[in-house]
Amino acid sequence: MDEERKIRVLMTKVGLDGHDRGLKVVSVLLRNEGFEVINLGCYQTAETIVSAAVQEDVDVIGLSVLGDEYRIYVPKIIDLLNKQSLNNVAFVLGGVIPPEEIPELKKKGVEGVFPSGTLLSSISHDIRELVRKKRS
Repeated sequence: MDEERKIRVLMTKVGLDGHDRGLKVVSVLLRNEGFEVINLGCYQTAETIVSAAVQEDVDVIGLSVLGDEYRIYVPKIIDLLNKQSLNNVAFVLGGVIPPEEIPELKKKGVEGVFPSGTLLSSISHDIRELVRKKRS
């Protein structure tokens, strides 16, 4: 993979979670940091997210969460990524995530978790590191 290619990040929300302020803000901030951001918006399904990730040839799927629907969708997304052998795509979550759930999410295959209030510099750094590891 071309090391000079901009990191492509697919940002989205799943299920009926329509609170998209965080999604929009982080999408713009990541774009300002030099990432190429594809924002699918709200009300997506696991299938549409993974399909878009394939079509857009993304490096990262960023799922923004507010409610607890992620508990249903995260395993579905990870399963679809595995079924399509998309181990080159990093899967990260951001938003309202109870700290005690983070270790379990990482065990399931979420590679980065960014609770509300995480500094953009930390998000940007961690995403760059994840992609660097996957590209090498």
